[in-house]
Amino acid sequence: MARKPAAASQADATSPAPTNIPRDELLKLYRDMLLIRRFEEKAGQLYGMGLIGGFCHLYIGQEAVVVGLEAAAKEGDKRITSYRDHGHMLAAGMEARGVMAELTGRIGGYSKGKGGSMHMFSREKHFYGGHGIVGAQVPLGAGLAFADKYLGNDNVTFTYFGDGAANQGQVYETYNMAELWSLPVVFVIENNQYAMGTSVKRSTKSTTFYGRGEAFGIPGEQVDGMDVLAVKAAGEKAVAHCRAGNGPYILEMMTYRYRGHSMSDPAKYRTREEVQKMRDEKDAIEHVRQILVSGGHASDDDLKAIDKDIKDIVNDSADFARESPEPPPEELWTDIYAEANA
Repeated sequence: MARKPAAASQADATSPAPTNIPRDELLKLYRDMLLIRRFEEKAGQLYGMGLIGGFCHLYIGQEAVVVGLEAAAKEGDKRITSYRDHGHMLAAGMEARGVMAELTGRIGGYSKGKGGSMHMFSREKHFYGGHGIVGAQVPLGAGLAFADKYLGNDNVTFTYFGDGAANQGQVYETYNMAELWSLPVVFVIENNQYAMGTSVKRSTKSTTFYGRGEAFGIPGEQVDGMDVLAVKAAGEKAVAHCRAGNGPYILEMMTYRYRGHSMSDPAKYRTREEVQKMRDEKDAIEHVRQILVSGGHASDDDLKAIDKDIKDIVNDSADFARESPEPPPEELWTDIYAEANA
């Protein structure tokens, strides 16, 4: 099958999102994004209380990216990402209790309290991390896709990384191999415009990241990552491309984080007015809320009830984390080597 050339312009970034979305689907998208938002707000509180140590990178503001793409995924699809990963875990169906317990270093966490935010996994939910080395997850994601191609199934791997990691050399080595071997991988660039703290405009001359796939023959597009419906539509297009055996696809999600790079980042490289403007004009959750209310799909009371239910889940996860004991010292010697099958 002939390959389509990579997109040469940003026209796709302004393509209108579909509007004929069923009520139940809209409510699920709203609920999933709100769960991530409330969970991350609670994680920030626990970090401030000293119950979460080390680094903590919150996903507040970027919820539409992972929720929209998960809506385009099917059972068996895999996902791998960087350290800003709590939202990806929740969107993949991992339990809030297990994620929060891991963040607080408790035995009830997904890695028994030994991994923290950057090192928890769920084979059941096909979530393969959370990786603390910038860009390291990109070749690993291609490896997951290689395994699926080798096995002959039609699964797709979503490989997430940020605009900062997009300047890593290993990304382009991976692009080359992924295209050479026609791997079923969707490279998702979560372009929140500041990497760790440097504006994209100051760090690179080629600011259209999806266009960098042209050198390898990889098609892609730029998407409004603050519009969950636009993300879902682009995700469906990308996975169809991969499942058809056409190789990799690049999605550059134009998104924005409301908090600093991590909890220790005061974010002085941008103004409060800029952040507030994004909240007021582009917030992904508020966008779906307005669609639900204006379309008569839900009342304010309906959405308040959803918010209360989500807060109960998040508060329960925090209580579970507090009550779960720390891992015993002997856990230092477990989960180091894989056991060979008999």
